Amino acid sequence: MKLNKYIDHTLLKQDASQEQIDRLLSEAREYDFASVCVNPTWVKHAKTGLEGSDVKVCTVVGFPLGATTSAVKAFETKEAIQNGADEIDMVINVGALKSGNLDLVESDIRAV
Repeated sequence: MKLNKYIDHTLLKQDASQEQIDRLLSEAREYDFASVCVNPTWVKHAKTGLEGSDVKVCTVVGFPLGATTSAVKAFETKEAIQNGADEIDMVINVGALKSGNLDLVESDIRAV
């Protein structure tokens, strides 16, 4: 069984440099991973760097705490898609979930 297509090669460090991102992209191409997951600021660069491959570009919204509003998460998602993101990983509002506020959690998901 080939596991490479189940791997999301991820670099979400706040101080990730372009050199580190380029290495991530190179490794993703070399090993034919399913996707790379990068911070939103790197989505366009990753999309360009992966042209001609079937490696997808994933990014995060509401990261890292999930405590932003649904509107902010929706905006982040729209912008990420415009910049070339193929997949979105959303951090839910953990505080709302722990408090049993499932309506807020659901509205977050629906907004995105």
